[in-house]
Amino acid sequence: MANDTGGGWFSDVAANMNQFASAAAAGGFAINETGGEALLTAIRDMYDWLNSRMNDLRVFEEKLPLGGSHGAEVVKPFTVQVATDQQGFLTQLTALQESLAKAEEGIKQAMDNYRAADQDGKQGLPSA
Repeated sequence: MANDTGGGWFSDVAANMNQFASAAAAGGFAINETGGEALLTAIRDMYDWLNSRMNDLRVFEEKLPLGGSHGAEVVKPFTVQVATDQQGFLTQLTALQESLAKAEEGIKQAMDNYRAADQDGKQGLPSA
């Protein structure tokens, strides 16, 4: 599932979250309070879940105790590579965590955009 840059699926997600945050910062869209809070809750829950699992997953940064057979000796460094190289599982999970922070930033900005648009709309109405 690698993209053209070789970064993998999570790299695509990270790039999309950067674009999302940039679009929100530029005033490209707005999200109301209810929708924004629901999205923020989902983002924070995912971030917390990933954060709670990362310490357990660090075991994949080390060679697994697979024994001393020729096959085991070949597989041991491969498992570390699969976890830690540019497209590695742990590398991609870290990128996902970073993209969740960008998404949170974008949602907050979009909520600010909504509040500003709402306030501007109220100021344009005639007084009763």
